[in-house]
Amino acid sequence: MNDRIRVPEVRLVGPAGEQVGIVRVEDALRLARESDLDLVEVAPNAKPPVAKLMDFGKYKYEAAVKARESRKNQTNTVLKEVRFRLKIDTHDYETKVGHAKRFLGSGDKVKAMIQFRGREQQRPEMGVRLLERFANDVAEVGVVESSPRVDGRNMVMVVGPLKNKAEAKAEARRQKQREEARAENDRKAKLDTSSAEPVTQSIGDAFPAELREQAARTEEPAQQTAPEPQAPEPAPEAQVPEPEVQEQAPEPQAPEQTSEVQEPAPAPEAVVPEPAPAPEAPAAPRPAPKAPRPGPKPGARPGPRA
Repeated sequence: MNDRIRVPEVRLVGPAGEQVGIVRVEDALRLARESDLDLVEVAPNAKPPVAKLMDFGKYKYEAAVKARESRKNQTNTVLKEVRFRLKIDTHDYETKVGHAKRFLGSGDKVKAMIQFRGREQQRPEMGVRLLERFANDVAEVGVVESSPRVDGRNMVMVVGPLKNKAEAKAEARRQKQREEARAENDRKAKLDTSSAEPVTQSIGDAFPAELREQAARTEEPAQQTAPEPQAPEPAPEAQVPEPEVQEQAPEPQAPEQTSEVQEPAPAPEAVVPEPAPAPEAPAAPRPAPKAPRPGPKPGARPGPRA
């Protein structure tokens, strides 16, 4: 910090990384006080030493965070061991190769070991061929670090991964994130297709929501005041006079059966009402009767006519 700098001049660097130049220590301290920062010597072995204006507390916090992150990502390579027999079955060999690929893919080393028994120790070339076959089968994820060598009654070969453990973990993390993103996109696509709205090409869709709401509010009173159209009333139908129903006379009871055969009585005819007579005009006055002429008297002669 600024109280430990004992050189007369320093190469000053600003808080944003800009180069100020070579200044005296007194001037650098004054600039630090004016900007409310600390003067930190970052390269004491340089000529002249390099000092930077910074917040020393924030600098220590960021350094601690970086150290913690580096320790979290720090991994130790583990040596995994895979054992074979010289007369191993095909299925067992494929199982061992699958385990080795999984170990190498996670960033660990694999130690392949062949155990010899009895007279098998006299045929080391068979063990070499088996280990070479194993190296070819795992070549896509590992590379041979030590060639096969005899260690007592065993033959050993070490295969290292193509990616270190940190890279393998980062790759696995990225792969997991890609799978989660793909699943999320598939889920959203299903939701969008199920609740898709029809696309319209109206100019009103381009207007802001506020203008559309204002237009809707102005249209509501107009709709309320406008009279509703009334349907035309149907024309009155012509009244057809219903025919009068004449009461029928009660049917005469059938007479008691006798020995004589009686003719059936005729059915009563329906009584048709006669139309009412029109009112007669008043009759003209008749002339008064003439008085009779007096007849001739008895015994008188009829006189001559004129």
